[in-house]
Amino acid sequence: MTAPAPTETPAPDKQSRRLGLKAQLNQLLAFAGLIVIYIFFAILSPDFVTFSNFTSILFSTVVIGTLAIGTTFVIISAGIDLSIGTGMSLCAVMSGVFLQQWGLPLLLGVVLAILFGGLIGLINGINVAILKIPPFIATLAMMLVAQGLALVISHSTPIYFTKVPDYAGISTGELIPGVHFPNAVIILAVVAIISAIVLNKTVLGRYTYSIGSNEDATAISGINVTKWKIMIYTFAGLFIGLAGVMISARLGSAQPALGQGYELQAIAAVVIGGTSLFGGKGSIVGTVIGALIMSMINNGLQIISVPQQWQNVVLGLVILAAVYTDNLRRKRAAS
Repeated sequence: MTAPAPTETPAPDKQSRRLGLKAQLNQLLAFAGLIVIYIFFAILSPDFVTFSNFTSILFSTVVIGTLAIGTTFVIISAGIDLSIGTGMSLCAVMSGVFLQQWGLPLLLGVVLAILFGGLIGLINGINVAILKIPPFIATLAMMLVAQGLALVISHSTPIYFTKVPDYAGISTGELIPGVHFPNAVIILAVVAIISAIVLNKTVLGRYTYSIGSNEDATAISGINVTKWKIMIYTFAGLFIGLAGVMISARLGSAQPALGQGYELQAIAAVVIGGTSLFGGKGSIVGTVIGALIMSMINNGLQIISVPQQWQNVVLGLVILAAVYTDNLRRKRAAS
């Protein structure tokens, strides 16, 4: 009597290649959308295709892109962070406290402001991973706390960096004089490259995908999910701090009430870039493309003189379409 032939199971490398092809397809679709939007606004207005407007789009992508990159890690892990906008404002205020009020050296003040963002992420991670508060509620509470603290610490008034004239150069300065290419864009590019390496080549990145794909299976395999969730939120929090530095350097002041609404644009950029709101899938390249799409739409609508209220309507529809598309991708993957 012959033994039954063993049932073949897909090899792990084949499965990973299949997931990689899907990720590349999502990136390609997002990039195609970016090109279509560019052509659309270029036809409507010649001013849209100028070099100065191109750099303006890149410059306006910096803050949304920085927040979106950090949020990518959280969403891939099947979480959400609604505190990134007001958290950014609080970090901007803290940079004003460190540099303008306390008179700390420029580098130290910037590092402390970024680490303060990490502290916000750490608290979010503890609330989610240890206290088992749903990410939506935990980060919503942090959003309100950060909003209130930014107003309290700044006494509801902007903090101007009059004692730190070099601070603005972090964002608006030019590494190559005369090229008119702001430092902020270069910083975003470097941050995106480092984040892509972390997500694809490090233990933190692998566990981020694993937790988002199947948290229970990840825990059963012996991985300390609680610890890694805290690390994911903490790492993402560093981008909140960096965004706070970049926006306050660009404006030359820390505006305590500026960040509200940025969280929705950042999350939309992540989803447009192919990251699933249900976790387990996503890429930094896609997120950067999504952030560019958001900035390009904002810029194009302003150039063709669409009223602000209608700009909000369009952005709302874009967010709705992105979430609906993500839901369709999930249903197709499940079928």
